[in-house]
Amino acid sequence: MMFRIPAQQRKSGTITVIVALFLASGIIRLADMAPAIAQELGLEGGAAAPENTQLAMAEPAPDMPALLAAIQAREAQLAEREAYIDQRQQTLAVAEQRIKEQMQALAEAEEKLAATLTLADSATERDVARLTEVYMRMKPAEAAGIFETMDIQFAAGFFSRMRPEASAAIMANLPADLAYSISVVMAGRNANAPRE
Repeated sequence: MMFRIPAQQRKSGTITVIVALFLASGIIRLADMAPAIAQELGLEGGAAAPENTQLAMAEPAPDMPALLAAIQAREAQLAEREAYIDQRQQTLAVAEQRIKEQMQALAEAEEKLAATLTLADSATERDVARLTEVYMRMKPAEAAGIFETMDIQFAAGFFSRMRPEASAAIMANLPADLAYSISVVMAGRNANAPRE
């Protein structure tokens, strides 16, 4: 006699066996992956160690010290460059101040020179005017003797300042060629002057 298992029990038994096989397969796979998971989570021997995990995460990666050294070197270079620029700006400020002082001294010297030249010009003008007056008051023959020894340009300058009657009396006592040369110089002084 054969023992028969009802169909319903057979079905539930088959499902139970399949579920058991799936669980066994999962446990085997989990056992194979356990060391990798433990290493990933930073666990040793299956025991949780949250402090070690935080330390492992806080430790710098192998490139971090080199990166930190590079940043510090760059920061030192920038600080050195900034100090150089500050020193350069101070030097430029000092040079600019000296240039201003020299420009001011130059302007003052220029003003003094202009005043001296004006004074000299006015003194020269006074002297020439006085000398012209002296020549006009001299006897024409005596004045003519002095003008004979003068440079023609210089003599023409005096004659152009004299009153016409005084210069005519002196020229009448000069040799004709000298009187003519002085007259040409006097006439030619304004020849190139603009007429309009």
